Amino acid sequence: MISNQEIENNLKQHFGASILSVAEPFGMLTIDITAEAVLPIMEHLFNHPEYRVQFLTDLCAVHYPDNTGSELAVVYHLHSLENNFRLRLKAYTSAQLSVMPSVTPLYKTANWMERETYDFYGIVFSGHPNLKRILNIDEMDYFPLRKEYTLEDPTRRDKVDKMFGR
Repeated sequence: MISNQEIENNLKQHFGASILSVAEPFGMLTIDITAEAVLPIMEHLFNHPEYRVQFLTDLCAVHYPDNTGSELAVVYHLHSLENNFRLRLKAYTSAQLSVMPSVTPLYKTANWMERETYDFYGIVFSGHPNLKRILNIDEMDYFPLRKEYTLEDPTRRDKVDKMFGR
């Protein structure tokens, strides 16, 4: 059985300065890494003879508007099917720069996940084979899941607050 501590130690040994923080919420190893280290760390985990982390379960983004310089996080959920362990990698970028390396050369399933993340958060995945909007219209000039927009239009007059429990 491979422990979270073993994986953490291995990654710190190989990528020391690229590991920003480590936590284990609900027992899942969660490692914050630099954006530049995303592909090298994933390649290491993928090709490691013992770990064989060869399944990308999910890729998504989170917008933290108060984290100046690191407003956008890309979250990767990885799984080793052979060893039955999971881990989460988080890499941050600024809302102005918003560039992250594509992991599609390693995980083909990342293709649509990166396109969806680009579509809703505006994160450009450098090296992606076909990065374009996947769910929203091409003419859309904003990224709707960023927390830059109000949840409701304050000018609407067709709502009666008492009908909505307010």
